[in-house]
Amino acid sequence: MTCRQVFYRLVALGAVGKTEPEYKSTVCRLLTEMRLDGSIPFHWIADNTRWMRKPITHGDLNEYVGEMAALYRRNLWDNQDATVEVWLEKDALAGVLYPITGAWHVPLMVTRGYPSLSFVYDAAQVIQATGRPTHLYYLGDYDPSGLDIPRSTEARLREFAPDADITFERIAVTPAQIETYGLLTRPTKQTDSRARGFAGESVEVDALPPTVLRELVDEAITWHLDAAAVVRTRAIEALERDSLLAMADTMRGNA
Repeated sequence: MTCRQVFYRLVALGAVGKTEPEYKSTVCRLLTEMRLDGSIPFHWIADNTRWMRKPITHGDLNEYVGEMAALYRRNLWDNQDATVEVWLEKDALAGVLYPITGAWHVPLMVTRGYPSLSFVYDAAQVIQATGRPTHLYYLGDYDPSGLDIPRSTEARLREFAPDADITFERIAVTPAQIETYGLLTRPTKQTDSRARGFAGESVEVDALPPTVLRELVDEAITWHLDAAAVVRTRAIEALERDSLLAMADTMRGNA
């Protein structure tokens, strides 16, 4: 979870107040201290906003073949009638959803607010090239911009891929979820140029429990999968991976 998600869980439990000082001075401070003193593992707190670039390298060809064999995956969607993508407004939540999208070989498209024109154009070209119906599922804040981002993104995708069969659906945050889960609200930013006409307070997608977010994405993806085709693909994948591993063993024996 991110620090923000921990904050939302603690507010829901009544452990801290719903204020920025409580978030920064209490939750973030304590999470820092607890990681440093070993109370909780570092990997429990996610930070996907900072990352490293480095080319993948190997000690030798044998090592490369062995690693590639272990990583080999067949595309689950080659024998499906449609393709699926998950679009996410918040980069900080990528670590929450990737275990699901990665397991099902589904692209996780992180927009970080409004996506750039180049990002949407490239995505549209990929969608059009598939030649199959594409279902896009969006998760974002329930606020003026968070509601407008999917509208704007969908319009651009249709503009750049006019012949594609696109279905664009928002699966979080929705008014029903706000009521069902009693999600915490925050004052709507009046500086947002789209605030006019938006009624009530805003809700961040981070307010939804990670388990709920993962369930929403898992259900959206698996609804489109032919289970029998998945079983066949994974069986072939296992045989092909074994062949690659055997090849790697042979190369090591001949080295």
